[in-house]
This record gives sequence, C-alpha cells and structure tokens, in this order.
Amino acid sequence: MSKNSYLEQMFSLKDKVVMFTGAGGGIGSEVALGMAKAGAHVALCDINMEQLNKVQKRIEDENGKASSFLLDVTNMENIRKCVDEVAGINGRIDVLVNCAGINKREGLADVDEATYDRIMNVNLKGVFFTSQAVAHYMKKQNAGSIINIGSHNTGWVLGGCSVYGATKSGVVSLTKSMSVEWAKYNIRANCVSPGHIKTDLTKVTWEHPERSKYLLERIALNRPGYPEDIVGVCLLLASDASSYITGCEYRVDGGCISGGQPWPYDTNF
Repeated sequence: MSKNSYLEQMFSLKDKVVMFTGAGGGIGSEVALGMAKAGAHVALCDINMEQLNKVQKRIEDENGKASSFLLDVTNMENIRKCVDEVAGINGRIDVLVNCAGINKREGLADVDEATYDRIMNVNLKGVFFTSQAVAHYMKKQNAGSIINIGSHNTGWVLGGCSVYGATKSGVVSLTKSMSVEWAKYNIRANCVSPGHIKTDLTKVTWEHPERSKYLLERIALNRPGYPEDIVGVCLLLASDASSYITGCEYRVDGGCISGGQPWPYDTNF
C-alpha cells in the first residue's frame, strides 16, 4: 500500500455525511470546508441563511459537496425537522459537529435572566437536543461521531464570561455522558476546546492594546489561533483514525493552559 493510499484510508471522509450547527460562523465554516476537502458531504445548518449560502458557495468553488439548512437550535420542532431533512436527503448522518454558540461579555452581577436563558439555550440545550435527535439515526447505523465545540473557558476562566463558561463546561460533561451511554451503539463523542481564536467576532479583542497583550503573554506559541487551526483535530475525530477515541476534550490553544510563555530562566539552549 502506498503512503497516500494509507493516509487516505485512515483519514478520508469520502462519502461521509457531516452535519454542522453554527456552520455560518468563523470556526464552523472553516471546519466544514476542511471536511469537504477530505471528501465529506457537509450539511450546513445555521439560523443565518445568507451567511450559509456564502459558505456553501465557497465549498462548491473548491469542488466540495455541500447543502444548506435553516436551523434554530433553540427551537425543538426546528431541530427535529432539520435533522430529519438532512438524514432524509442524504440517507444517513455520520458525523455531527455542534458548533453553534453565542456569548455576551458582561460581569457576573450584570447578567439578566433573558441573557442567561439565551446563552444557555443556544450553547447547552441546543447541543443536548440536536445530539439527541441525530443519535437516533446513528443508532440505526450502529456508527457515528459527535464533535462538540467547547471553549478555553472550560479550564481557565476569563472575566465577563460567566454564563458562557458555564455552558461550555456543561458541554464537556455532556460529551462524557454521550460517550458512556451511546458507546454500545458505536457512537463516539468528543469535545474540541479552542483557545483564543481570531475571528470576525473576536477581532475587537485582538485589536485592543491591553487585551491582546494580556492574551499573547499567556499563549506559549505567542500568536492568536485561527479557525484553520481547529480543522486538523476535527478531521481526526470525524475519521476512522479515531475509532477508539471517545469522551475526550482536546484543547487547541497554542499552549495557553499549559502555562503560556515562561518567565525568564537560565538556559544554555
């Protein structure tokens, strides 16, 4: 077997159907493009159809296969309808990537009930019930991989992210429950927790002189992360190469949790 054939056998997503929530966002769109390049048919789901159409065109311009679906992860009826539609058109759902998420940066004592409920509903409840709906199809297939997108806030808390951090910590716990309860159906579940990723939504933070300095001092690789940095680990978890990996949280953070940049020390290296 040639090197290319071996790598394709291990990591190819050819003919796999991958459903994305939050596919219109910076991370979701980039991971969707990467999986399409690996041979998957990606079902792009988001509440913003205008943005989805742009993502779909980008994928198709790269000769990838994609389709778009309206999905509001806070609406139970819409979740069931969307999942049924994706499965009905494609015949199966091999991988689910739960990427939909929102945040509002404000102090713990400033959060009102409406904001709390909105963040909880999108980031945690949406993951729960979308996964539940997809798992019914994966059970019939006796195969499936669920990839939940977590956050740096599951291990290192930033100010102004109380509700967001709580939801993402909940996602990690939920991922472990999925891995335990659904293993008998050959459904795997893992969580990918990005570090400080530079997207359109976080651009204001990275352009802030104090906040950007604060972040860089805490990142060992001394640079922001980018959406394309998340693609590789998601490809691994979607492919057959990860067939014995489940219930894990993977951090893609440039060495931030490990300790960031070290203080001055003596070395001859």
